[in-house]
Amino acid sequence: MQLEFLQLLSPSLPVGAFSYSEGLEWLVQNKKVNNETTLFNWIKSELSRGQITIEASSISYIMKDLVDWRNNRDAQHKFVIEEWNSWLSSLRDSPDVRSQQTQMGESLLQLLIDLDHPLPDNEKKFIWPIAWAWAGVCWNIPSIDLVEGFLYSWVANQLSAALRLLSLGPTKAQKLQKKSLLIIKSQANYLSQQNPKEVWISDVGAIMAQQSHVELYSRLFRS
Repeated sequence: MQLEFLQLLSPSLPVGAFSYSEGLEWLVQNKKVNNETTLFNWIKSELSRGQITIEASSISYIMKDLVDWRNNRDAQHKFVIEEWNSWLSSLRDSPDVRSQQTQMGESLLQLLIDLDHPLPDNEKKFIWPIAWAWAGVCWNIPSIDLVEGFLYSWVANQLSAALRLLSLGPTKAQKLQKKSLLIIKSQANYLSQQNPKEVWISDVGAIMAQQSHVELYSRLFRS
């Protein structure tokens, strides 16, 4: 494994992921997630049929299109990436989560610029999955590893949020992270072989939680 990949997975990556819960805060406040079991069920459900599955299945396609844009540096290949950006962003129903995707994507692309890995013309107005795919291109990370890392980092961020929302404790959080590894690996293998525009999802509950988050009286997180 390349050390650059570990850098991408680091919790100290300066993209602001710690400030988002993606609806988990609403679920906790409304007693839908209130212990270790319901938290793991939430994570497993999202890994199985949540919005993240479409994003994960898009990564290998986006990587190929990013390589084409890097090699040709023309408007036609840039437009392909812009189409990915618009499509994936439009699938996120919550304005807060769309804002999250934009902020994290731009932060990662700015970091890559600072690390001498800019997109053509120093572009950085792209969402999180595209920025993640570009990091994989820059550091020659195999697409299957990049998909696994994408799912792993999402789980890690959910558990980080849960530590601040529940009486969970860091050891239990680590046990849940370990428990999720087989699901992550299985889903990464499956999703890497799927056409993202044919992936079936069913995450109405997550969408409702994300959209309702803004109505909470008090909030720790931005989504």
